[in-house]
Amino acid sequence: MLLAIDCGNTNTVFSIWDGTRFLCTLRTATEHQRTADQYFVWFSTLLGHHGIRADITDVIISSTVPRVVFNLRVFSDRYFGCRPLVVGKPECRLPVDVRVDPGTQVGPDRLVNTVAGHDLYGGDLIIVDFGTATTFDVVARDGAYIGGVIAPGVNLSLQALHEAAAALPHIDVTKPERVIGTNTVDCMQSGIFWGYVGLINGICERIKAERGRAMKVIGTGGLASLFQQGDAAFDGVEDDLTMHGLTVIHSYNKEG
Repeated sequence: MLLAIDCGNTNTVFSIWDGTRFLCTLRTATEHQRTADQYFVWFSTLLGHHGIRADITDVIISSTVPRVVFNLRVFSDRYFGCRPLVVGKPECRLPVDVRVDPGTQVGPDRLVNTVAGHDLYGGDLIIVDFGTATTFDVVARDGAYIGGVIAPGVNLSLQALHEAAAALPHIDVTKPERVIGTNTVDCMQSGIFWGYVGLINGICERIKAERGRAMKVIGTGGLASLFQQGDAAFDGVEDDLTMHGLTVIHSYNKEG
């Protein structure tokens, strides 16, 4: 069995892949102070709660937070007796090319999403990922990662509004019934929701125009389904895109 770990700036997700399906997906807050032993206590407790007996033989890690990788390596070695593959490290090969400016560091999550998108949909893609940042990744016809766009994340924008303006409350993002709000919360929800729908559609149209060809737009991340309700230009929504990409990369390296 494969344990796939996706460590983002806010949350870290653990999924167990048995070769045909994900047995479970567990989520915890990303904290670089967490030790290997603490990871195991949390992980094994939840597996027991779900009644899952997992014989994990391999681990693959994608992390946008470099400081957590060491303890995740120790966690893999100490409790599963394996050396994990870490996306972005020289020993972890990718089944797609990366064509960006020399010396540019591309986030591992963006590379994993590229691999997953190409495996599921082929090339000429725009992958919109709603995380701490909202990212747009452009995938060429042959599956290569060729660049993208980074914008502030939805929750990050809400937090900035709340912290920078004393009169504005903290709100949850939801689709408002009307564009014109008649109270402060409605106004903020409309600005965030329709503002991001406009951001998504506008950037995707500009990317397509710059590339001069038809492209599919794939949404992923927790808020993708919500923004699809607002006519965001998605051709598909994949909740487990990153985890799928990790299984593809692991399989590619094992075959190699």
